Amino acid sequence: MGLVPGVAQADPAKPDPRGASVPDLDLGKASKDKGHAFTSPAERTVRVPLAGAKAGAGAKSGARAGVAAEGGSAVAANPNLAVELTGYATTAHGVELRATTTSEDTALKVTVEWGDGASEVLDAAGSTTLVSEHAYAEVGSYKVKVTVADAANNTSAVNEVQVVTRGSDFTPYGPTRLLDTRNGTGAPVGTVKPYGSTRVKVGGNGGIPAGVTAVAMNITVTNTSADGHITAFPEGTERPTTSNVNYKAGQTVPNLVIVPVGKGGYVELANRGPIQVDLIADVTGYFSKTASSGYTPITPSRFVDTREGLGTARGQLGGRKSFSTQISGLSGVPQGISAVALNVTVTNPREAGHLSVYPGGSATPTASNLNFTAGQTIANSVIVPVGKDGRISVFNGAWAGTDVIVDVVGYYSTDSKSAFIPLAPERLVDTRDPEDPVYGPMWGRSYIFMPLSYTDPSITGFVLNTTVTNTQGDGHLTVTPDPNHMDDYVNQADEWPTPPNSSNLNWTKGATVPNLVQASTGENGIIDVWNQGWDEIDLVVDLFGLYQQG
Repeated sequence: MGLVPGVAQADPAKPDPRGASVPDLDLGKASKDKGHAFTSPAERTVRVPLAGAKAGAGAKSGARAGVAAEGGSAVAANPNLAVELTGYATTAHGVELRATTTSEDTALKVTVEWGDGASEVLDAAGSTTLVSEHAYAEVGSYKVKVTVADAANNTSAVNEVQVVTRGSDFTPYGPTRLLDTRNGTGAPVGTVKPYGSTRVKVGGNGGIPAGVTAVAMNITVTNTSADGHITAFPEGTERPTTSNVNYKAGQTVPNLVIVPVGKGGYVELANRGPIQVDLIADVTGYFSKTASSGYTPITPSRFVDTREGLGTARGQLGGRKSFSTQISGLSGVPQGISAVALNVTVTNPREAGHLSVYPGGSATPTASNLNFTAGQTIANSVIVPVGKDGRISVFNGAWAGTDVIVDVVGYYSTDSKSAFIPLAPERLVDTRDPEDPVYGPMWGRSYIFMPLSYTDPSITGFVLNTTVTNTQGDGHLTVTPDPNHMDDYVNQADEWPTPPNSSNLNWTKGATVPNLVQASTGENGIIDVWNQGWDEIDLVVDLFGLYQQG
């Protein structure tokens, strides 16, 4: 879907595909390099006599080794037997454990109990380091117990370490307004100063528990009188150079963000513009280490188009009216999901207004998902809980009609296996930058391929923020999985993909427009970004996180 040009044009000559650089996504290496380890030193080892061992004579030597003895006693044989544990969260569900034994040169049996009912037994001899890996079915915190048994000396040593998975699951919430600087919701009344910031309380606010790792919320900037952008980041951390919401003078602009939450439970919103603005933040869900809903991305699929009568009655959604549409059980989306990831587009609105997307059967919320002006075509990402009947509702807050398009890009459910990992924001593409591999404006009707995870099939999706700028005409952007393999591009055997019919963001000539994209990696770990307009644009893509099922 996009703005239809007034005069038919022929497709331009197809250029060679342009490929972005490959980001470093070695999550396990990153954990170790940054010192994200769970440790229990050898001094915490508890000596336990095996069946038939005699305690007493070796208590003194056991104490010299700094090793505790169960029941106040120790055994003399292999007096320094101990084990040090170090764990790393390497993937969304996986951990690596290093067990370093201190022992006389004798055969050992090392039993690792992972805390979820699984265990394994390893053979060792003397002082050594053993490395094991394990993937948990659910995200969370687990106590790992390691027992080193010296059968020859009737002695064993036990140590435990608590490990926490790197991934987080999603819990739908709301939609609920947490911040509105215009009326004092969540912060004192008053605009956010130029190059200043405000905070949003997330963890411990209302029904959102403390300790959440990230939040999905819609940020809207309004009352703007100059150009600028908003950056969302965890309180207590350095502000990144990436952006989440770009705005121009006089615009009201919304954008969905998925952003980590600071240790104190806050998210910082920085105004990177020269004039004060008002900010609104509406939460639709949060991520935590408590097992809840995983994510399943899908190739974008159109569920609603009021222009065609798809998913609802044909004809514009009237002013102050709403419609409900079925999500669960259609087009590959199963029954029993908890929330759905959408891209919602407004086109042909007859006056300014907003859309609210909410669970079917619920009351219309005060929170908004998409703000628009008369005649504007604009899109925004939405994550919304589904009603008990598997439906969602859309409310038109304007007093006049508008057309509405809804594309489904994924869903959350207890059966979905992919957990979310936030990443340090990273700019993947900037066609304005001479140092970028894809430097230079994108041609109309062309695409850039991003080989983000072609070597790691456990990664199923990415959280990106796409921004178009320096737009030479009207158009729309689409992000989809690439049907080619990376070897096809390397060997110049790739085929030009079929352009998709869905959209992620829309623009008019001269506009700068951002939108969050939850992009599926498909079967090949390559994501395509399409310029579906006829004219050149510049493209900026920022990486904020990923979904992984391993």
